[in-house]
Amino acid sequence: MKAKTEDLIYEALSTSLLMGQLQPGTQLVETRIANIFGVSRERVRKVLQRLGHERLIEVIAHRGAFVSDPSLSQAREIYEARRIIEGGVAARLAGRLTPAQIEQLRTHSGHEVKAIQHGDRALSIQLSSHFHHLLATFCANPFVTRELDELISRIVMLEAFFVAEPGVASQCACEEHRDIADALIDGDAARAVKAMHVHLSMIETRLQPEMFVRPAVDPDLVLKRAWEKVKK
Repeated sequence: MKAKTEDLIYEALSTSLLMGQLQPGTQLVETRIANIFGVSRERVRKVLQRLGHERLIEVIAHRGAFVSDPSLSQAREIYEARRIIEGGVAARLAGRLTPAQIEQLRTHSGHEVKAIQHGDRALSIQLSSHFHHLLATFCANPFVTRELDELISRIVMLEAFFVAEPGVASQCACEEHRDIADALIDGDAARAVKAMHVHLSMIETRLQPEMFVRPAVDPDLVLKRAWEKVKK
């Protein structure tokens, strides 16, 4: 039961973050969150540490946990790094996918389509990130997976604040994922690398020149709504 409760807390907080509902720089106070969710501070602290490890929030020693306050220049640098690494991943995997891996990609594509059809933005973001994680794991190189996961984690919150129309972006990304997967399955390394570079560059072009400011909402109210939703 304890693990399930912590998973629900994580789902409520991560969804609110991925939806961009919490303003950058907002402090996530353990006692306030614990009171809202009706749980102990210890449970909240564990979830905040998990979110910090995944780069969805910033956990600063002796100060606390805060919603990330990213910059556009950071996003540019991360996308450049991702093109370098993921271009190599695409070249490595083209024509080398096993039947089981091909089936995983096709199943994943189906999940992405359903998330878009249901208008589930948070799930779409998570699935989009998982597509790239899957390709990294297919390389069977823990160093590649670790480095790419770090970059993906850093970019997720950047997109939450700099993409004004996430629904459109997610739909386009889903189609681009299929292009990458098709090239990998066909064994066309050049096409796979190009599709990967185009995909990451297209996502980068969807970033707004300035942070997309959503209407300010009381963070306690945001978390209360998220908590009620995940408990259903």
